[in-house]
Amino acid sequence: MSNAVGPNFLTLQVRDLERSKRFYTELVGFTPTESKVPTAVVLDTAPIKLALRQSAIDLDSVSELGWGVVLWIKAEDPDKLAKELAAEGVTITKPPCDGFCGREFQFKDPDGYELTIYEG
Repeated sequence: MSNAVGPNFLTLQVRDLERSKRFYTELVGFTPTESKVPTAVVLDTAPIKLALRQSAIDLDSVSELGWGVVLWIKAEDPDKLAKELAAEGVTITKPPCDGFCGREFQFKDPDGYELTIYEG
């Protein structure tokens, strides 16, 4: 019997690839890296890569994208990042607070995906 190892790559399908690329690189601070897929942007995140891909499905056919799934992303200074994102008009759904993993907050990206930033 063969066993799965664990997540190695995550992809978010997005409505507007360029808008999402700007959001994740200019506001969140990720760096793009090489992508073999012309309709995708791969972000140089660790320990696994995060990709943004032009949607191949109708994202507007559901009321909430990724409902029940939250991506946890480490950051050196969650409070500072929360302030910067809020200043850019990003929806902060849970303000910075002390959580199980240290300082954390939640926000929504341009497509409505929920992300948690934490100190780790």
